[in-house]
Formats: sequence, structure tokens, C-alpha cells
Amino acid sequence: MYRMSWNIKIGGYRLKMVEKVSIKRSVELLADTATVTLPATVFNKTISIEDKIKVGDAVEIELGYNDDLKTEFKGYLKSIKTDGGSLTLELEDDIYLFRKSVKDEEMKDASVKKILENICSQVGGFSVSCDYDFTYDKFVINNATGYDVLKKIQDEASPNIYLKDKVLHVHPQYAEIFGEARYDFSKNIEREGTDLKYKSEDERKFLIVVEGTDETGATVSVEKGTTGGDKMTLKLPGVSSKSSLEQKAQSVLEQKVYTGYEGSFQTWLVPYVDAGYKVAITDPDYEVKNGTYYVISVETTFSKDGGVRKVTLGKRVD
Repeated sequence: MYRMSWNIKIGGYRLKMVEKVSIKRSVELLADTATVTLPATVFNKTISIEDKIKVGDAVEIELGYNDDLKTEFKGYLKSIKTDGGSLTLELEDDIYLFRKSVKDEEMKDASVKKILENICSQVGGFSVSCDYDFTYDKFVINNATGYDVLKKIQDEASPNIYLKDKVLHVHPQYAEIFGEARYDFSKNIEREGTDLKYKSEDERKFLIVVEGTDETGATVSVEKGTTGGDKMTLKLPGVSSKSSLEQKAQSVLEQKVYTGYEGSFQTWLVPYVDAGYKVAITDPDYEVKNGTYYVISVETTFSKDGGVRKVTLGKRVD
């Protein structure tokens, strides 16, 4: 018999009751986030914890079964809301520390790694793990926070940017794998709440066009893929390097064209899985569809009704 267990610490205060916990972790989003909802009243008495916690406090959330707890989230209290009859705590991972101003600067012939090492040196306490070979002819920082710079690079160059254990990771999509888990349609995948579709590579016709600009403003263009299906155009102003544009086009194409599942499935808290894991999926009824996939994101929800995870897949990696 499984019994849900939890432990949530904010600053020096441990929560005594919760109504719901939601955690979202993704390699495609800069920040892992969480929301903790507390009941407004207990036994007709109003809950008040604002005198015990404050914005900026460190937060740790542990969840599990039968007191076997696993850390699901670490970060900071970003805001406290009292709307809708409940008390809601909004949390953010270490990206919270990047929401500070950085110095104005114009960097020429600047690699993504060089730019982000500069930002991390100003924020303090973080190192950079970057194998994303992408270079800007000119990169301008003006009246920005560290978060703004990371967001600009993610929006324009589209690497996966995320934080793990005080390391800012910057990689081509699917490059880093942090763990693995196994799932079986007959054992630990809930049919209800699961939305997976299996498609062949031939069904996924896709054309990607990546456009940069050189110092004169002239367009430099690269395209990859096949016509007859979806088409995407990405614009990267300030980037003229053919290799950078080619890398970006190839990265997008590999995300879109493969044989296998797309979508998400619902499961429970065990086995543990996180964004950046690879998961093996088996189906005894359709063994030809068995395969291993990269996990883009995991949404974990915990309440009196139990704990569930929504696992969203990226491309097949086996």
C-alpha cells in the first residue's frame, strides 16, 4: 500500500499542510517552476504564514511514497498570492538569481559560450557547460538583466538552456542525457491522460529555412528538409556564419523528422524521471513501436488525490 509523503521547506519554515503542488521542469524553458497552493482556512481558521516566509527565501520540495522522499524542486520563493480564496506560492529555480542587472556592453565576434560566461561572472556562483557552436557577429547588451540575455539567446539561437547544480547548461537539443527510466503500457503508463501518436519519418515532411544577416544587412539563408509538408522560417539577425545557420537548421530538422511517438503520457512518481532523461517505452501489443525517447519536460502534480507526472517526449534517440 502506497502512502503519499511530502516535505516542503521555505527559508527556515516547514509547511504543515498543502492543498496542491505543481512542478514543471523542461529543457526548453529557462526556468523550472513550481506552485504550492495552501488552503485559505483550516477548521474555519484563516491560515497566515506571511510572517514566517518572504519573497527570495530558498525553497526545497520533496515528494514520495511511505516517507521515501526525493527532491523534486529547489529554488526560491518568487511571489505570494492570495487570490481566489487560496494562498498560492510561486517558485522559480536558480534562474531567479539571474534577474539582476548586468553591465551594458557590445561584444563582437562573440560565441554563445563567451557571452554566457560573461553573464555568469557578473551573477556569481555559476559555471557554464556549453557545446553549442554558435557565434554572433555583434551582440549588444543594453539595460538588461542576466535573465534577459539568456532569453534573447534562447529565442534567437534556440539552444537548450537550463540550470542544474549551479551549472548553466547550453547545448544543442538532445545533446545531454542526465538519467534514464523505463515505461510499459501494461504496467506504468496510464491510458487516461496519455496522448501519444506514432508516425513514420515519411509522414513527417518538413522544410526549415534559417535566415541571418551580415554586416551590410544582406540576408544569408540556409534551408534543409523536404517540401510538401510543414515549413518553418527562423530569422537570426546579426548572424552571418554559414556553419551557425547550418547547425541551427539541422538541429530543428532532427527534432521534427523521425519515426516514433510524439506527445505525452501520464504516469506516477515512481520511477523518477526528469527533463533531460531518456525513457524506454514498450508496448506488448505493438512491439514494433518500442523505442527510447528524449524527455523534453515533466510536469509533476501532488495533492490529496495522489501524485502524477505528465512526461512530454522529444525525438527518438535509440
